[in-house]
Amino acid sequence: MPSTPHEGAPIPAPSPWLVFALAIACGATVANIYYAQPLIGPISQSLGLDISAAGLIVTTLQIGYVAGLFFLVPLGDLVENKRLILILLGGLIFSLIAATLSTRPAIFIACSLLLGLTASATQVIVPMAGHLAPERIRGKTVGSVVSGLLFGILLARPVSTLIGGEFGWRVMYNISAAIMCATLVMLVFVLPRRNPSPGVSYARLIGSLWHLLLTEPVLQRRAAYQAFLFGAFTLFWTSLPLLLQAPPFALGHLALSAVMLSGIAGAFVAPYIGHLADRGHSRRITGIAIGLVALAFVLTWLWGASSVAIFVIAGIALDAGVQANLVIGQRAIFSLHPDIRSRLNALYLAVSFLGGALGSALSGYAVAHGGVATFSMIGLGFALVTAALFATEFRARGNP
Repeated sequence: MPSTPHEGAPIPAPSPWLVFALAIACGATVANIYYAQPLIGPISQSLGLDISAAGLIVTTLQIGYVAGLFFLVPLGDLVENKRLILILLGGLIFSLIAATLSTRPAIFIACSLLLGLTASATQVIVPMAGHLAPERIRGKTVGSVVSGLLFGILLARPVSTLIGGEFGWRVMYNISAAIMCATLVMLVFVLPRRNPSPGVSYARLIGSLWHLLLTEPVLQRRAAYQAFLFGAFTLFWTSLPLLLQAPPFALGHLALSAVMLSGIAGAFVAPYIGHLADRGHSRRITGIAIGLVALAFVLTWLWGASSVAIFVIAGIALDAGVQANLVIGQRAIFSLHPDIRSRLNALYLAVSFLGGALGSALSGYAVAHGGVATFSMIGLGFALVTAALFATEFRARGNP
């Protein structure tokens, strides 16, 4: 069975096939968090869940994912990584199958909690990609793997809208279970083993998270940038169906799915951004990323009320900016302490996810109180706060 070299030994470049396999695994796994979002209506009806409580489905998924980030992802610094990933994917497959068989709301919600918890396997895979790559190409490698993650996020909603609308939500979950089975088998054969450095207990591992968050300025700064930009991202993509299905657009499911798919173009930037970061352009790319997110909401503010095409252009700019900042941030934190990359990544994503949750929470308010104009102002506000934080970086020494 292949294994990664010791932390102190020279690291050979991973094969393109391995990087591609990790990207596929990330995308397939993270998509499971988002399949339910456009299907909460049909799921609620089939299980007899009151529509006023339907939001519990998505909320439970999110709670499970955050719990996984805090309590499972740090295990990547403690236990053999391949085993951990395969166990989590096995739990994910079980939760999907159990969800399709459930006939009561409580059982389905419990399955959703387990689904979110085990889907955190994605964030064990990403730092492992950082371990597998030498410093000279670490940004490019992580960027390639993270591009798979963004593909999964962006494809999940339109795919579940089409399949769930045509064949029912249980079919969507069954298809995902089959995809995850194939992903697990693939990783059994291609994923090398990686044994972290021994000497830390699980209690100390979890206890160290708060200390790291308080004492690592690069982590603090990069997590803050991504939190606000990811808040803009979730605001955009959560509000978009509500805006485009209402007058004057009144798009149907097929047209809406096509618009939501357009954002995938932004996912192609990740490997190139990682390559530029490897060449020392992290700070410049960060500024461009923030500018792209701001531009997206300026476009919708000025012309979005009467043009679907503007939302397509804005979605591409937004996704490119958020994706670029994510890759730059992960490369920065993975360069801090090789032995604790899983913990650093868990904290980085957990803080980012809090920003995303804020963006989702504000989406309904924005659509109900002013529509496109309010939505655009809030999104632009996220970008401007990030820009203000980024401006303080030029008073500090060093390049995060």
